[in-house]
Amino acid sequence: MGKFYYNEEQESYDAIVVGTGISGGWAAKELCENGLKTLVLERGRMVTHREDYETADKDEWDFPLRGELPYEEKQKQLKQARTGYTTRAQHNMWFVNDLEHPYNETKRFDWMRGYHVGGRSLQWGRHSYRWSDIDFNANANEGVAVDWPVRYKDIAPWYDKVEAYIGVSGENLGLPQLPDGQFEPMMELNCVEQHVREKVAENFDGRVVTAGRVAHITSDKKFEGDGRVRCQYRNRCIRGCPFGAYFSSLSSTLPAAEATGNMTLRPDSIVHEIMYDADTKKATGVKVIDRVTKETFEFKAKVVFLCASAIASTSILMQSKSDRFPNGMGNDSDQLGRNIMDHHLKVGAEGKFDGFEDKYYKGRKPNGIYIPRFRNLGGSSDRADYKRGFGYQGGAGRGNWQETIAELSHGKALKDALLKPGGWSFGMGGFGEVLPYQDNRFTLDYDQKDQWGLPTVTFDAELRENELNMRKDMMQSAVDMLKKAGLRDVKPFDSPGALGLGIHEMGTARMGRDRKTSVLNGNNALHDVPNVYVTDGSFMTSASCVNPSLTYMAFTARAANHAVSELKKGNI
Repeated sequence: MGKFYYNEEQESYDAIVVGTGISGGWAAKELCENGLKTLVLERGRMVTHREDYETADKDEWDFPLRGELPYEEKQKQLKQARTGYTTRAQHNMWFVNDLEHPYNETKRFDWMRGYHVGGRSLQWGRHSYRWSDIDFNANANEGVAVDWPVRYKDIAPWYDKVEAYIGVSGENLGLPQLPDGQFEPMMELNCVEQHVREKVAENFDGRVVTAGRVAHITSDKKFEGDGRVRCQYRNRCIRGCPFGAYFSSLSSTLPAAEATGNMTLRPDSIVHEIMYDADTKKATGVKVIDRVTKETFEFKAKVVFLCASAIASTSILMQSKSDRFPNGMGNDSDQLGRNIMDHHLKVGAEGKFDGFEDKYYKGRKPNGIYIPRFRNLGGSSDRADYKRGFGYQGGAGRGNWQETIAELSHGKALKDALLKPGGWSFGMGGFGEVLPYQDNRFTLDYDQKDQWGLPTVTFDAELRENELNMRKDMMQSAVDMLKKAGLRDVKPFDSPGALGLGIHEMGTARMGRDRKTSVLNGNNALHDVPNVYVTDGSFMTSASCVNPSLTYMAFTARAANHAVSELKKGNI
C-alpha cells in the first residue's frame, strides 16, 4: 500500500467508502475497478502491509515479561482484555485503548475494536462459511423478527466470486445447511482429529467432522494482491501475515483498488455524519473530524458506502439528523441500533486421548476441526426447547508444560522431559445462533462525549432463554461425541460471558422487505436514501451460527455492483 493519500485529496468523488476492513476493502475494490473515483476513509492510523507487522517474526522470549503487558498498560484495555487474548504484547497493538475510546454498558457488552487501515481483517479468525436457504428462510418460517429480502440463489454467485478471489481452504460436503464452495485444498486433520471424525460419523447420524474452512491459501495458485503466497503454518496470524497467506483487505482488496488509480485513501478520518439534500432526497457526502488535529472536513460524493462495523456505521446514521430524519438517517422504522446479535460461545467439552503416542504433526496449523450444524434441520434433529442451531470449532494437540513440573525433575532429567511430547488432548467449543430481539440494542449518550465531541455508545443487550437452553445442548452434545470417540477425563465447560465476545456484532440496521420494519432494502441501500449503502454486520436480519465475514464480503461485492449499475442508469 503506497502512502500517497494526502497528495490525491480533493473535495468531491464518485464514491466514498467508510471503513477499510473486511467490507470496506471489498467496496473499494469493486467501486474502483468499475471506474469510480473513490475516497476511502479510515478513522484509525495508517498501516502498511508487512512493514508494520512489528511482532510477526518474534518468538515468546523476544518479549519482556514473556508477552505479558505491564500492569499500567493492562489498565488501558480492561474491556479489550475480556477475550483473554487480545492484550498480549504480541498483538495488543491491533486493539484500541479503552480509555481513549470509551463506551457505556447498561448490561455488559464486549466490544472488541481495531482502529487502523485494514481494520479487523488483520485480526479475524478467518473461518469462512456460506449461509444456506435454511438460514435465509428461518425468520419467515418461524415468525421471528422480519423476513430476509434475499435468498441463497441471489448471493451464491457472489460467494463464488469472493471465495475464488480471497482463497478459502476447505472440503465440499454436500450438506444442505452448509453449501459447498470454491475451495483451496483442505488443511489436513491430524491423527486424533481424523479418529474423532471417524467415530462421530460411526456413532451419530447427520454429524460431520471436517477441517475448518478458513481464508488461507494452501496451493501454489496465483492470487491477486500484494505478493500473496501459500500459508506457512506459523499460526501467528493475528500479528499480521507478511506472506499475505490469509486474506486481509491490507494484502488483497485495498492493493487491488489502489492499482486502478481510482482510490484515495485517507486514514485518521473519523466520519460522524452523512449529509442529506432534502430536495433530491439523496446523500451528498460526509462530515469528517481528523483524529489527530481535530480539524473538520466535508467530502462530497454521488454514493456512500458505510463499512465501519455494525456499531460504528449505525452510530453514523443515528448522528445524521435532519428535518427529514430527526431520529437519524433512514430511521423511520425506529430500528437503528436494535436487534443486536452476535454468536454465543465458550461452551463445549474437552478430554484426553490414549494412543497415537508414536504420531505427531508438523507446523502450527492455523485451524482445527469444524462440525456443521446438526440441530433443528427436520425430523429427529428438531428440539422443542430452542430454535436454530450451532456448530463446533476445535482440535487436537500434544503437550502440556504442567507435566514437566509434576515430575519435579532437575538437570538432564528435566531437559529430557521437556523434549518429549505430552499426551494427546482434544477439545471443541460451540458457536450458537443468537436471535434478533428488538430490545437488545444500543443508544447514543450525548451527555458523555468522547475527545472528538461525539456521543458515546451505551449497550443494553443480553443472551435470552433461547440461547441459554441451546447452551445446555451444546455442552452435552460435545460430551457425548468425545466419549463416543474414546476420550477419557471428558470435562464440560460453559462460560457464557456476554454478547460481543464472539466479535461478530450484527443487526443494528437490518435489511427487510418493508420500510416500516427495516432500514435497508434487498440491495443494502437505505429504503429512503437510495445512494447510501450499508454492507458490514449492520445489515444482518438474523445471525445463523456460522462466522459472518464471508457473507459480508459477498453482500458488499453485490451491493457495490448494484450501486455502479444504478449510477449508470441515473437512478442515484
